[in-house]
Amino acid sequence: MNRWVVILAGGVGSRFWPLSTPQRPKQLLPLVNERPLLENTLSRLADVAPPERTLILTNASLVSAISAAAPSVPADNIIAEPKPAGTAAALAWAALEIEKRSGTGSTMICVHADWAIADDEGFRQALLAAERVAIEEQALVTVGIVPTRGDPGFGYIQPGADTESGARAVTRFVEKPDRARAEWMLHEGYLWNSGIFAWRVGDFLAEVRASTPEVSKALETDAQRGLAAFFESVEPISVDNGVLERSARVRVVPGSFGWDDVGTWAALRRVKAEDDSGNVTSGQVHALEATGNVVHAEGNSVVLYGVTDLVVVTRGGLTLVTTAEKSADLKKLIDDLPADLRDLV
Repeated sequence: MNRWVVILAGGVGSRFWPLSTPQRPKQLLPLVNERPLLENTLSRLADVAPPERTLILTNASLVSAISAAAPSVPADNIIAEPKPAGTAAALAWAALEIEKRSGTGSTMICVHADWAIADDEGFRQALLAAERVAIEEQALVTVGIVPTRGDPGFGYIQPGADTESGARAVTRFVEKPDRARAEWMLHEGYLWNSGIFAWRVGDFLAEVRASTPEVSKALETDAQRGLAAFFESVEPISVDNGVLERSARVRVVPGSFGWDDVGTWAALRRVKAEDDSGNVTSGQVHALEATGNVVHAEGNSVVLYGVTDLVVVTRGGLTLVTTAEKSADLKKLIDDLPADLRDLV
Protein backbone atom coordinates (compact mmCIF):
# COMPACT_ATOMS: atom_id res chain seq x y z
CA MET A 1 0.00 0.00 0.00
CA ASN A 2 1.25 3.47 -0.90
CA ARG A 3 0.30 5.90 1.86
CA TRP A 4 0.81 9.62 1.40
CA VAL A 5 0.43 12.52 3.81
CA VAL A 6 -0.86 15.84 2.49
CA ILE A 7 -0.27 18.93 4.62
CA LEU A 8 -2.24 22.11 3.96
CA ALA A 9 0.10 25.00 4.77
CA GLY A 10 -1.33 28.07 3.05
CA GLY A 11 -2.87 31.17 4.55
CA VAL A 12 -1.38 34.28 6.14
CA GLY A 13 -2.47 33.87 9.76
CA SER A 14 -3.79 37.38 10.34
CA ARG A 15 -5.25 36.37 13.70
CA PHE A 16 -1.72 36.28 15.15
CA TRP A 17 -0.70 39.74 14.01
CA PRO A 18 1.71 41.41 14.70
CA LEU A 19 3.76 38.25 15.16
CA SER A 20 2.38 36.73 11.96
CA THR A 21 2.80 38.41 8.60
CA PRO A 22 2.19 37.31 4.99
CA GLN A 23 5.88 36.34 4.87
CA ARG A 24 5.80 34.53 8.22
CA PRO A 25 2.29 33.15 8.76
CA LYS A 26 0.98 31.14 11.66
CA GLN A 27 2.26 27.74 10.49
CA LEU A 28 5.84 29.08 10.56
CA LEU A 29 5.63 30.48 14.09
CA PRO A 30 6.77 28.81 17.34
CA LEU A 31 3.45 29.34 19.09
CA VAL A 32 3.19 26.15 21.17
CA ASN A 33 6.86 25.38 21.82
CA GLU A 34 10.25 26.49 20.50
CA ARG A 35 9.62 24.99 17.05
CA PRO A 36 7.33 26.31 14.31
CA LEU A 37 3.96 24.57 14.06
CA LEU A 38 4.87 23.11 10.66
CA GLU A 39 7.98 21.48 12.07
CA ASN A 40 5.91 19.96 14.87
CA THR A 41 3.46 18.63 12.28
CA LEU A 42 6.17 17.01 10.18
CA SER A 43 7.76 15.45 13.24
CA ARG A 44 4.55 13.82 14.48
CA LEU A 45 3.82 12.49 10.98
CA ALA A 46 7.27 11.02 10.37
CA ASP A 47 6.11 7.52 11.35
CA VAL A 48 2.99 7.77 9.17
CA ALA A 49 4.68 8.52 5.83
CA PRO A 50 8.28 9.34 4.86
CA PRO A 51 9.25 12.74 3.42
CA GLU A 52 9.25 11.42 -0.14
CA ARG A 53 5.55 10.58 0.29
CA THR A 54 4.65 13.88 1.96
CA LEU A 55 3.10 16.71 -0.04
CA ILE A 56 2.91 20.25 1.33
CA LEU A 57 0.37 22.58 -0.30
CA THR A 58 1.11 26.25 0.19
CA ASN A 59 0.99 29.71 -1.36
CA ALA A 60 3.48 30.52 -4.10
CA SER A 61 4.92 33.32 -1.94
CA LEU A 62 5.75 30.90 0.90
CA VAL A 63 7.64 28.20 -0.98
CA SER A 64 11.10 29.37 0.13
CA ALA A 65 10.07 29.70 3.78
CA ILE A 66 8.29 26.33 3.74
CA SER A 67 11.33 24.69 2.12
CA ALA A 68 13.58 26.09 4.83
CA ALA A 69 11.25 24.79 7.55
CA ALA A 70 10.92 21.37 5.90
CA PRO A 71 14.35 20.54 4.46
CA SER A 72 13.67 16.78 4.42
CA VAL A 73 10.70 17.15 2.05
CA PRO A 74 11.72 17.02 -1.63
CA ALA A 75 11.31 20.28 -3.50
CA ASP A 76 8.91 18.63 -5.97
CA ASN A 77 6.65 17.75 -3.05
CA ILE A 78 6.09 21.38 -2.06
CA ILE A 79 3.26 22.49 -4.30
CA ALA A 80 2.81 26.22 -4.82
CA GLU A 81 -0.80 27.15 -5.45
CA PRO A 82 -0.71 30.09 -7.88
CA LYS A 83 -3.91 31.57 -6.43
CA PRO A 84 -6.27 30.81 -3.52
CA ALA A 85 -8.91 28.38 -4.77
CA GLY A 86 -10.20 26.60 -1.67
CA THR A 87 -9.33 23.22 -0.22
CA ALA A 88 -11.39 21.22 -2.73
CA ALA A 89 -9.15 22.28 -5.60
CA ALA A 90 -5.96 21.98 -3.55
CA LEU A 91 -6.74 18.43 -2.44
CA ALA A 92 -7.94 17.44 -5.90
CA TRP A 93 -4.61 18.53 -7.37
CA ALA A 94 -2.77 16.64 -4.61
CA ALA A 95 -4.82 13.55 -5.44
CA LEU A 96 -3.88 13.87 -9.12
CA GLU A 97 -0.20 14.12 -8.18
CA ILE A 98 -0.38 11.04 -5.97
CA GLU A 99 -2.33 9.10 -8.58
CA LYS A 100 0.33 9.94 -11.17
CA ARG A 101 3.21 8.94 -8.90
CA SER A 102 1.77 5.95 -7.03
CA GLY A 103 -1.50 4.83 -8.59
CA THR A 104 -5.20 5.24 -8.01
CA GLY A 105 -5.30 2.90 -5.02
CA SER A 106 -2.89 5.00 -2.98
CA THR A 107 -4.22 6.53 0.21
CA MET A 108 -3.86 10.15 1.23
CA ILE A 109 -4.16 11.40 4.78
CA CYS A 110 -4.82 15.13 4.90
CA VAL A 111 -4.03 17.45 7.81
CA HIS A 112 -3.32 21.14 8.41
CA ALA A 113 0.11 22.47 9.32
CA ASP A 114 -0.95 24.77 12.14
CA TRP A 115 -2.56 22.63 14.83
CA ALA A 116 -1.54 21.85 18.39
CA ILE A 117 -1.72 18.15 19.33
CA ALA A 118 -1.23 17.01 22.91
CA ASP A 119 -1.09 13.23 22.27
CA ASP A 120 1.00 12.54 19.18
CA GLU A 121 0.59 8.76 19.32
CA GLY A 122 -3.18 9.05 19.76
CA PHE A 123 -3.22 11.39 16.76
CA ARG A 124 -1.33 8.90 14.61
CA GLN A 125 -3.59 6.03 15.65
CA ALA A 126 -6.68 8.07 14.72
CA LEU A 127 -5.21 8.77 11.27
CA LEU A 128 -4.53 5.10 10.67
CA ALA A 129 -8.00 4.14 11.90
CA ALA A 130 -9.52 6.59 9.42
CA GLU A 131 -7.35 5.16 6.64
CA ARG A 132 -8.49 1.62 7.46
CA VAL A 133 -12.14 2.64 7.18
CA ALA A 134 -11.43 4.45 3.91
CA ILE A 135 -9.97 1.27 2.43
CA GLU A 136 -12.58 -1.14 3.79
CA GLU A 137 -15.59 0.96 2.81
CA GLN A 138 -14.14 2.80 -0.20
CA ALA A 139 -15.28 5.92 1.64
CA LEU A 140 -14.19 9.46 2.35
CA VAL A 141 -13.36 9.52 6.05
CA THR A 142 -12.95 12.38 8.49
CA VAL A 143 -11.80 12.30 12.10
CA GLY A 144 -14.31 14.06 14.34
CA ILE A 145 -12.85 15.37 17.57
CA VAL A 146 -14.70 14.42 20.76
CA PRO A 147 -15.48 17.92 22.11
CA THR A 148 -14.45 19.04 25.55
CA ARG A 149 -16.70 22.12 25.58
CA GLY A 150 -19.43 23.80 23.57
CA ASP A 151 -17.20 26.00 21.42
CA PRO A 152 -18.75 28.33 18.81
CA GLY A 153 -15.37 28.67 17.11
CA PHE A 154 -15.53 25.22 15.49
CA GLY A 155 -17.72 23.49 12.93
CA TYR A 156 -19.51 20.31 14.01
CA ILE A 157 -20.37 16.88 12.63
CA GLN A 158 -23.52 14.94 13.50
CA PRO A 159 -22.69 11.22 13.47
CA GLY A 160 -25.29 8.84 12.10
CA ALA A 161 -25.65 5.07 11.98
CA ASP A 162 -22.81 2.66 12.68
CA THR A 163 -21.14 1.18 9.61
CA GLU A 164 -19.68 -2.28 9.04
CA SER A 165 -16.13 -1.10 9.71
CA GLY A 166 -16.98 0.41 13.09
CA ALA A 167 -17.16 4.00 11.89
CA ARG A 168 -20.28 6.19 11.72
CA ALA A 169 -22.07 7.58 8.73
CA VAL A 170 -22.23 11.38 8.66
CA THR A 171 -25.71 12.81 9.03
CA ARG A 172 -24.67 16.41 8.42
CA PHE A 173 -22.01 19.04 8.83
CA VAL A 174 -22.85 22.18 10.81
CA GLU A 175 -21.16 25.53 10.32
CA LYS A 176 -19.90 27.41 13.37
CA PRO A 177 -22.94 27.77 15.67
CA ASP A 178 -23.74 30.31 18.34
CA ARG A 179 -22.70 29.42 21.89
CA ALA A 180 -26.09 28.13 23.01
CA ARG A 181 -26.36 25.77 20.06
CA ALA A 182 -22.77 24.65 20.52
CA GLU A 183 -23.57 23.67 24.11
CA TRP A 184 -26.65 21.76 22.91
CA MET A 185 -24.62 19.90 20.27
CA LEU A 186 -22.00 19.00 22.87
CA HIS A 187 -24.66 17.16 24.89
CA GLU A 188 -26.22 15.59 21.79
CA GLY A 189 -23.03 13.80 20.81
CA TYR A 190 -21.85 15.95 17.91
CA LEU A 191 -18.13 16.01 17.09
CA TRP A 192 -15.85 18.88 16.17
CA ASN A 193 -15.05 19.10 12.49
CA SER A 194 -11.26 18.82 12.58
CA GLY A 195 -10.36 18.98 8.89
CA ILE A 196 -8.56 15.61 9.13
CA PHE A 197 -9.35 13.41 6.13
CA ALA A 198 -8.35 10.00 4.77
CA TRP A 199 -9.30 8.36 1.47
CA ARG A 200 -7.99 6.51 -1.54
CA VAL A 201 -7.16 8.94 -4.29
CA GLY A 202 -9.36 7.16 -6.81
CA ASP A 203 -12.38 7.30 -4.50
CA PHE A 204 -11.85 10.99 -3.78
CA LEU A 205 -11.40 11.96 -7.43
CA ALA A 206 -14.51 9.96 -8.35
CA GLU A 207 -16.55 11.93 -5.80
CA VAL A 208 -15.12 15.22 -7.04
CA ARG A 209 -16.07 14.33 -10.61
CA ALA A 210 -19.57 13.30 -9.51
CA SER A 211 -20.36 16.05 -7.00
CA THR A 212 -18.15 19.08 -7.46
CA PRO A 213 -18.63 20.91 -10.78
CA GLU A 214 -16.59 23.82 -9.40
CA VAL A 215 -13.52 21.57 -9.71
CA SER A 216 -14.50 18.62 -11.91
CA LYS A 217 -14.52 20.64 -15.12
CA ALA A 218 -10.90 21.57 -14.51
CA LEU A 219 -10.01 17.94 -13.86
CA GLU A 220 -11.24 17.03 -17.31
CA THR A 221 -10.14 20.03 -19.37
CA ASP A 222 -7.21 21.78 -17.71
CA ALA A 223 -5.34 19.40 -15.41
CA GLN A 224 -3.25 18.05 -18.29
CA ARG A 225 -2.09 21.60 -19.07
CA GLY A 226 -0.51 21.93 -15.65
CA LEU A 227 -0.94 23.51 -12.23
CA ALA A 228 -1.50 27.10 -13.37
CA ALA A 229 -4.17 26.18 -15.91
CA PHE A 230 -5.95 23.97 -13.37
CA PHE A 231 -6.11 26.64 -10.67
CA GLU A 232 -7.14 29.29 -13.16
CA SER A 233 -10.12 27.19 -14.22
CA VAL A 234 -11.55 26.06 -10.86
CA GLU A 235 -14.12 27.94 -8.83
CA PRO A 236 -13.06 28.40 -5.19
CA ILE A 237 -14.87 26.12 -2.74
CA SER A 238 -13.91 24.20 0.39
CA VAL A 239 -13.70 20.43 0.39
CA ASP A 240 -16.35 20.35 3.11
CA ASN A 241 -18.89 22.34 1.10
CA GLY A 242 -17.93 21.11 -2.33
CA VAL A 243 -17.37 17.40 -1.76
CA LEU A 244 -18.17 16.01 1.69
CA GLU A 245 -21.56 17.68 2.16
CA ARG A 246 -22.66 16.43 -1.26
CA SER A 247 -21.43 12.85 -0.95
CA ALA A 248 -23.20 9.79 0.45
CA ARG A 249 -19.88 8.04 1.00
CA VAL A 250 -18.62 10.04 3.99
CA ARG A 251 -17.75 8.37 7.28
CA VAL A 252 -16.50 9.73 10.60
CA VAL A 253 -14.33 8.14 13.28
CA PRO A 254 -14.00 9.82 16.69
CA GLY A 255 -10.69 11.11 17.95
CA SER A 256 -9.54 12.36 21.33
CA PHE A 257 -5.89 13.41 21.37
CA GLY A 258 -5.79 17.02 22.57
CA TRP A 259 -6.44 18.64 19.17
CA ASP A 260 -6.65 22.42 18.94
CA ASP A 261 -6.54 24.61 15.85
CA VAL A 262 -4.87 27.43 17.83
CA GLY A 263 -7.05 29.94 16.05
CA THR A 264 -6.41 33.03 18.19
CA TRP A 265 -3.97 34.47 20.71
CA ALA A 266 -6.42 33.56 23.47
CA ALA A 267 -6.31 29.90 22.35
CA LEU A 268 -2.73 29.69 23.61
CA ARG A 269 -4.19 29.44 27.11
CA ARG A 270 -5.47 25.99 26.12
CA VAL A 271 -2.25 24.60 24.64
CA LYS A 272 0.62 26.17 26.62
CA ALA A 273 1.57 25.90 30.26
CA GLU A 274 0.09 28.60 32.48
CA ASP A 275 1.68 30.18 35.52
CA ASP A 276 -0.03 30.00 38.91
CA SER A 277 -2.30 32.90 37.92
CA GLY A 278 -3.35 31.46 34.59
CA ASN A 279 -1.10 33.68 32.48
CA VAL A 280 0.62 32.33 29.36
CA THR A 281 3.81 34.20 28.57
CA SER A 282 6.75 34.14 26.20
CA GLY A 283 9.83 36.32 26.64
CA GLN A 284 10.70 38.69 29.45
CA VAL A 285 7.41 39.16 31.34
CA HIS A 286 6.70 40.09 34.96
CA ALA A 287 3.11 39.86 36.22
CA LEU A 288 1.70 40.94 39.59
CA GLU A 289 -1.95 40.51 40.57
CA ALA A 290 -2.60 39.69 36.91
CA THR A 291 -4.66 36.68 35.77
CA GLY A 292 -5.59 34.95 32.53
CA ASN A 293 -3.40 37.09 30.27
CA VAL A 294 -1.50 36.09 27.12
CA VAL A 295 1.80 37.91 26.58
CA HIS A 296 4.38 37.57 23.82
CA ALA A 297 7.40 39.79 24.43
CA GLU A 298 9.91 39.79 21.58
CA GLY A 299 12.76 42.27 21.89
CA ASN A 300 11.12 44.10 24.80
CA SER A 301 10.05 43.44 28.37
CA VAL A 302 6.41 43.52 29.48
CA VAL A 303 5.17 44.25 32.99
CA LEU A 304 1.55 43.53 33.97
CA TYR A 305 -0.09 44.81 37.12
CA GLY A 306 -3.68 44.25 38.18
CA VAL A 307 -5.10 43.29 34.76
CA THR A 308 -7.13 40.31 33.54
CA ASP A 309 -7.80 38.60 30.20
CA LEU A 310 -5.51 40.82 28.14
CA VAL A 311 -3.47 39.91 25.08
CA VAL A 312 -0.20 41.86 24.85
CA VAL A 313 2.17 41.32 21.93
CA THR A 314 5.31 43.35 21.42
CA ARG A 315 7.62 42.94 18.44
CA GLY A 316 9.78 45.13 16.26
CA GLY A 317 8.90 48.45 17.85
CA LEU A 318 5.15 47.78 17.84
CA THR A 319 2.92 46.75 20.75
CA LEU A 320 -0.58 45.33 20.47
CA VAL A 321 -2.88 45.44 23.48
CA THR A 322 -6.35 43.93 23.26
CA THR A 323 -8.64 41.64 25.20
CA ALA A 324 -8.77 37.87 24.92
CA GLU A 325 -12.27 38.17 23.45
CA LYS A 326 -11.33 40.79 20.86
CA SER A 327 -8.22 38.87 19.82
CA ALA A 328 -10.50 36.61 17.78
CA ASP A 329 -11.31 39.52 15.45
CA LEU A 330 -7.91 40.98 14.60
CA LYS A 331 -8.72 41.08 10.89
CA LYS A 332 -11.08 43.98 11.56
CA LEU A 333 -8.24 45.84 13.27
CA ILE A 334 -5.72 45.06 10.53
CA ASP A 335 -8.10 46.28 7.83
CA ASP A 336 -8.45 49.57 9.71
CA LEU A 337 -4.74 50.22 10.21
CA PRO A 338 -2.76 52.53 7.92
CA ALA A 339 -0.30 50.56 5.82
CA ASP A 340 2.80 52.05 7.44
CA LEU A 341 1.64 50.90 10.87
CA ARG A 342 0.28 47.52 9.74
CA ASP A 343 3.54 46.69 8.01
CA LEU A 344 5.85 48.09 10.68
CA VAL A 345 6.82 44.57 11.75
